[in-house]
Amino acid sequence: MAEPVLKWAGGKRQILHEIRACFPPESDVDAYHEPFFGGGALFFKTGPHSSGTINDINERLMSFYRVVRDSPNALIEVLEEFDGPESDPDPNRKFSKANRKGKEVDQYYYQQRELYNRRPNGEEYDEVEEAALLMYLNRTCYNGLYRENNSGEFNVPIGRHSSADWVQASRIMNASRALADIGIYYGDFSYVLDHATEDDLVYFDPPYEPVSHTSSFVEYSSKEFDTEEQERLSEVAVELNEIGAHVVVSNSPPMRDLYQYLDEFRVHDVGAKRHINSDGEGRGKVGEIIVTNVPEDNRREKTAYLDQFVETDTGQT
Repeated sequence: MAEPVLKWAGGKRQILHEIRACFPPESDVDAYHEPFFGGGALFFKTGPHSSGTINDINERLMSFYRVVRDSPNALIEVLEEFDGPESDPDPNRKFSKANRKGKEVDQYYYQQRELYNRRPNGEEYDEVEEAALLMYLNRTCYNGLYRENNSGEFNVPIGRHSSADWVQASRIMNASRALADIGIYYGDFSYVLDHATEDDLVYFDPPYEPVSHTSSFVEYSSKEFDTEEQERLSEVAVELNEIGAHVVVSNSPPMRDLYQYLDEFRVHDVGAKRHINSDGEGRGKVGEIIVTNVPEDNRREKTAYLDQFVETDTGQT
């Protein structure tokens, strides 16, 4: 079993058991697909998976996982060369004195942030180095956030880390083994319709519509995931159900109406504690829903909340 390599806001570590409880038995699953991969907490927890796919709209994130899968040793070697985030910039590298906008660069972290943003600025980049930079920034930025501006540039400031460990060699090697037989894609979540077949398991964890001003986790890429996209996701879930795939969706309570009247799906509530938030006081319980077409008598585990299904107009629970 592997652990997530990156810290990732909106991750499901707090409700992994509840989500996994909705999965069908492993013997009933041919392949596993996760179209909104993010930090991959559930994938790594429930693996290894003998086949399947992962995907995310963030191109650099999925490039990172390809490097983890295919070139873990090269990635570790680059990570071992980095200095502490508050060190002086490397005078032998670009952006040692100023960033692209001419602002002074006086810390190593901000030089590496500029180097990481070469891709969205149309500059040449090396995929292994870019992956190492993502890992480094993820471990040394403020609160482990990943946020991009409208130009696709990572713009999170430096964090407070007296002894940050950005190499994480054992996690990288374990993750590489977990990803060995997994197809890695970048793009729209509907790609899964071309890959999932009967008896495959598809887990959706889309960006959430916020339930309050402190629980918005939609800035992982420069592209928005609005209500129209949520509606399209529910339509994809229905198509997957029609071909006989197992479907599990985690989402926020405002999305309940998209699923609770679908005959083959059930909706129930869980709570999740958020550890990443720009406002420390905003961390805490955030309501979530889990939607699934997996029959209750064919799930991996039984937990107390599974008896608390939402009533629908059809009289089903």
